[in-house]
Amino acid sequence: MILQGTSILTSFIHIVSESLLAPVVIILVIFLIYAILSFGGFLNEHFTKKPLKTAQLELLLQDISKTNNPEELKNIINSSELYNEQKEILVKITNNYNLGPKSRDAFASKLIEEEESNLLKVTSKTDILIRLGPIFGLLGTLIPLGPGLSALGSGDITTLAESLTIAFDTTVTGLTIGALGFIVSKYRKQWYESDLSTTETIAETILEKLNDF
Repeated sequence: MILQGTSILTSFIHIVSESLLAPVVIILVIFLIYAILSFGGFLNEHFTKKPLKTAQLELLLQDISKTNNPEELKNIINSSELYNEQKEILVKITNNYNLGPKSRDAFASKLIEEEESNLLKVTSKTDILIRLGPIFGLLGTLIPLGPGLSALGSGDITTLAESLTIAFDTTVTGLTIGALGFIVSKYRKQWYESDLSTTETIAETILEKLNDF
């Protein structure tokens, strides 16, 4: 009786396992497409990104410290080589020059926190690929091995070969997805941390200057 019950449960698990192969392959294909698109965007970003160099940042800070009114300050920000997202944050801080010092500081911190959150959302998508890509690749490897081993026992070499092919293909796909995700996430995090640091430095200089207006 116990053996019969165990046999039923084992058969059920076997059916569930085999039925998961198609969804796993579909998910791997979706992940692979997204990983390739993300890597393409990463390459485009790499060749088009021109972060502010230390010398340029120094000159910008000097120009900010010499301004006499908020409008002049906004013109300096908009004419700089900062990214649009950075300019938007800094201009918003400048536009609220009429707030009290503590309110301005809190508002600036909030804007920078929101930008940091937006950047984290971008990298979190490729972080998912790093974790789930190899996991689904492993599932795609193990699921076909059951029928493959059964085919080996019955001498069906063709089915065994097909199962092993699926297993190897899904393994390679999963690892490729994880590798692409890792490269994109690693370098984007470095870039975004540097960009946020630059934004914070300029924001602090602006806040200090606004106290003089």
